[in-house]
Amino acid sequence: MSLLQVKNLVVEFPGRHGTLRALDDISFDIAPGEILGVVGESGAGKSLTGASIIGLLEPPGRVASGQIVLEGQRIDNLNADQMRHIRGRKIGAIFQDPLTSLNPLYTIGRQLTETILAHLSVTPQEARERAIALLKDTGISAAEERIDHYPHEFSGGMRQRVVIALALAAEPQLIVADEPTTALDVSIQAQIIGLLKKVCKERGAAVMLITHDMGVIAETCDRVAVLYAGRIAEIGPVHEVINHPAHPYTAGLMASIPDMDSDRERLNQIDGAMPRLNAIPSGCAFNPRCPKAFDRCLQQRPELKVAGATRAACWLHDGSAA
Repeated sequence: MSLLQVKNLVVEFPGRHGTLRALDDISFDIAPGEILGVVGESGAGKSLTGASIIGLLEPPGRVASGQIVLEGQRIDNLNADQMRHIRGRKIGAIFQDPLTSLNPLYTIGRQLTETILAHLSVTPQEARERAIALLKDTGISAAEERIDHYPHEFSGGMRQRVVIALALAAEPQLIVADEPTTALDVSIQAQIIGLLKKVCKERGAAVMLITHDMGVIAETCDRVAVLYAGRIAEIGPVHEVINHPAHPYTAGLMASIPDMDSDRERLNQIDGAMPRLNAIPSGCAFNPRCPKAFDRCLQQRPELKVAGATRAACWLHDGSAA
């Protein structure tokens, strides 16, 4: 049973020169206790997908069609008040920069207890005890004292732990983590990744992990969705997507990861750049950069097709391609 279902999601931005389609027919689901990675270059639509689920799309962006269903309840058509109750209680959010997620004028404890009191029926004392327990769970030592400190008194890694504690405060079933390790150094990254995995295992929460770092995906996720120009290029079990990529774009991403055993001086790269929203080519959006493109790729846009253990939006996996 899926905890989250995203069905044919379309996000549009109306503008003076017409409407731009930023997400085009995105569909996926996440099961309880599963970590789904969402990966792609900047501008692929990763953060926009997360913002749509959390209900934090920046105007004039809007969900034009499709559905977002959480625990059997459709949430994309809720008003701001209804969504505020779901956000925090059922969906926790972890953002890239912890400084923007925390109020510099309030102590960590006040921010945690306010969140707990807003969503759970507990006394202020119970909320404080719960906040201290959350800080301990997320690896903050001397939590009884640190709870009364302000955000600027914490290091970057510690602040991100506080943000994770904040996201977990009301025991949500789904956590949307948008680049949670990008601003941190590598050793702290590993600790934060371990923390997310622990949360999933112990609480049965589902995590949608948005990142551009395939190393983080490989280390953390059960499945991965590769986005390109607002569509899913490939989706499947993480070890299959990494070791046997079915879409040429995924293969390019994998080839661009440095290999520690190789003594090559130059890294592989995918030539060209992702198209702007107002200049997405007809057919497959990746065709101008694709080394395997043929006539059909230039004319018809492929849907996701079974490609071994994954599904890929590529005509190479169409039975009639040969």
